[in-house]
Amino acid sequence: MSSTQAEELQGKSANLEKRAADILTRLRSLREQDAPTHGGRVLSYVYDSGLAALDELAADAARLVQPVNGLDPTVFPSTAVMERELVAFAREFLHGASGTAAGRSADTDTDAGEVVVGNVTSGGTESCVLAVKAARDFRGLPPGEGSLVLPTTAHAAFHKAAHLLGLELILVPVDPTSGRVGAHDIATAVRKDTVLIVVSAPNYPFAALDPIAEVAKVARAQSIPLHVDACIGGLALPWWGDLPPWDFRVPGVTSMSVDFHKYGYSPKGVSVLLHRGRDLHRKQYFGLTDWPGYPVVNPTLLGSKSVAALAGAWAISQVLGQSGYAELVSRAQRATRALIDTVQSIDGLRVVGTPVGPLFAVATDDSVPLERRVDPHRWVSAVGARGFVLQGQPASTQSDGTTLPRTTHLTVTPVTESVLGELTSALVLGADDVRGSAAASAPPALAELAGAFERGDVTVADVLALPSDAVAAALTSAGLDPRGSSDSPLDMAAVLAAVESLPREVTKRLLVEFLAGLVEP
Repeated sequence: MSSTQAEELQGKSANLEKRAADILTRLRSLREQDAPTHGGRVLSYVYDSGLAALDELAADAARLVQPVNGLDPTVFPSTAVMERELVAFAREFLHGASGTAAGRSADTDTDAGEVVVGNVTSGGTESCVLAVKAARDFRGLPPGEGSLVLPTTAHAAFHKAAHLLGLELILVPVDPTSGRVGAHDIATAVRKDTVLIVVSAPNYPFAALDPIAEVAKVARAQSIPLHVDACIGGLALPWWGDLPPWDFRVPGVTSMSVDFHKYGYSPKGVSVLLHRGRDLHRKQYFGLTDWPGYPVVNPTLLGSKSVAALAGAWAISQVLGQSGYAELVSRAQRATRALIDTVQSIDGLRVVGTPVGPLFAVATDDSVPLERRVDPHRWVSAVGARGFVLQGQPASTQSDGTTLPRTTHLTVTPVTESVLGELTSALVLGADDVRGSAAASAPPALAELAGAFERGDVTVADVLALPSDAVAAALTSAGLDPRGSSDSPLDMAAVLAAVESLPREVTKRLLVEFLAGLVEP
């Protein structure tokens, strides 16, 4: 290399470093607009162990595998080792490690001898979709046939699975007081073409632990697979204390999902999907050899994929072990109990049901006079003004006519304990700020649209037929500009009120347009 070439190379390298520094500076500026991911001020979406060393460990592990493609473990065997060991770790604390004999038990009334196996996925949604896909293919029904039975509180991922796989969705109402589904109601909903029953441990909206053993008896009696969605509770409930059996200890539970990017404290997104029995597990896979390219065999929806989150989850699980997770769960448990006690003492609010795990929902206490009631969505805004982000959930009418109340959701993590005093004060004072105020209502333009639906002046089909530009214009007129021309913060209480007052197909259309507009160049 000539001296001139060397100088040019050094100049390009220096220019690249300068541009890289500028870009990272801009990224830091952009991140300042985000809700804080650490410190316990966001009680949804993020899971903070409070241990900075775990974040550093995950980052170091991710850097080591940054160029690795998880598509082919025969080329990158490190991915197979990490996946195998993470699956084994999950299988252990979910009580699936006892059945290690290969093959199916000769006794059809028992699950003895069924090996529990599985894979790492990109998150809870992928785990849920794949659990449904495996059950459908195991049943052997033609595409477009079959039904999926689940409580109304089951995660939206199962709705997505039914949509993608062409299954009819059968939603079973839950008890509005407890948030739990009844095993008898599940049994009534099951049909001859049902490919899978779903229950939650616990469900996300209300943290209710479904009666898994009772539903499992229904599933076994009718030879239907049963999936336990433990995406949010799977790394907390094993160390929570005295609970009824909810995992692979229950005969009839055929698959489970657990997210390591929740209470496993790994980077997003990584989940583990486990199946009881190799035959069921293999139906999760997609394979193709009848094309001119390389043989394609995928256990997940993704082909090429990063293994950064897998490496982070594997490293953290290796360092913490079950004892480390148990200690973190104890911290989250203490904080959860303290917050539940606080909410129970706030005039005008109540905790929904008997929550299980480090999460719970809060509703208006309708037993007190109107002037003492606290609207949970106005409460979210008031607490937010005091520095903490809670999550509003709209009211929902079930197929039997019962209504699940509008609520506020709180996800509690170990770090919450370190801000408990400040958070408790914000919850109490925030309730004082809005006690007796009218419930949050939809923006005027959307309230007017709701009235038009009630009068019959407009139909759902009319709205669904509108082009995107017209829907975006309607959002802008309602003060919800997806193009970001408004400087006002998004009023989530008003948005949720609109969700409650308008037909759900319409609000889905509006929110799709809003979120698509947020990222449209």
